[in-house]
Amino acid sequence: MSILVTGGAGYIGSHTVLELLAAGEKVVVLDNLSTGFRSAVPEHVPLILGDFGDEDLVTELLATHDINAIIHFAAKIVVPDSVADPLGYYLNNTAMARTLLACAVDCGVRHFIFSSTAAVYGEPAQVPVKESETLKPMSPYGRSKLMVEWMLEDTAKAHDLSYVVLRYFNVAGADPQGRLGQSTPNATHLIKVAVQTALGRRQGMEVFGTDYPTPDGSCLRDYIQVTDLARAHVDALHYLRAGGRNLTCNVGYARGYSVLEVIDVVKQVSGVDFPVRKSGRRPGDPAAIVAANDRIRAELGWKPQHDNLNEIVRQALDWERRLHNRSP
Repeated sequence: MSILVTGGAGYIGSHTVLELLAAGEKVVVLDNLSTGFRSAVPEHVPLILGDFGDEDLVTELLATHDINAIIHFAAKIVVPDSVADPLGYYLNNTAMARTLLACAVDCGVRHFIFSSTAAVYGEPAQVPVKESETLKPMSPYGRSKLMVEWMLEDTAKAHDLSYVVLRYFNVAGADPQGRLGQSTPNATHLIKVAVQTALGRRQGMEVFGTDYPTPDGSCLRDYIQVTDLARAHVDALHYLRAGGRNLTCNVGYARGYSVLEVIDVVKQVSGVDFPVRKSGRRPGDPAAIVAANDRIRAELGWKPQHDNLNEIVRQALDWERRLHNRSP
């Protein structure tokens, strides 16, 4: 039996592949490499090039590789882009996910782990936000993910399929062993942008909104290290195999840092005082969103090992230097 990882050549997916392999699992990756990298997939892991919405391709690989679980990462993820191109996001994130789910049901796949997002909460009434919070996504990105959560819930009621939904907060950092990191040159992740600026890869950076109702006026976020997040997927897989019920969990550290605080840490760790421009708010950005993580700790036994912002920033800096040294 094997596990299909869609988007397994991307940032979070590739880190999860490493954790699955370390746990002794057989893995197959499906990725169209639009944002992923062939080099992020270990050589002995089958990499199928294509889209997760290609019904014929998915049906064939589910049968050929004897897949009994799917971990679904592949998606468009940039909030401002989703505001500008909502139909593109609903096609890729929602409509194609429906095709993937239908193939899973038709081929008898038993377990499904879905990469969701804290964006489903919108502007939460309480911080830290619990999974029971009213869902009010502010962007097409958040809505496109919430629709998949609904499809999973309905599908599991009608078919022999169990699932875990993991709602990510802000993912950052790199593999502690230096094997992988965030490799997309124009990624929009705050820590990625800040370390690129510190290393001279960008000519300054922008802070979008300094008039939010937060202590310093900039957005407050929960930054989770990517390997800790990857391990949550392995925990979810073990949970489902042990007969666990369908479950939705936040994945975060239950502590927030403002954008300006993060930038200060990057300056301290890098030793570089780089320029920062202050701009207006972006559409779809809530003021503050931090995870309540009691449920994932209790239900999945998840125990983060890298809950340290300075460590996360140092990993990101080290990885960015490696990327630069690899460049021609």
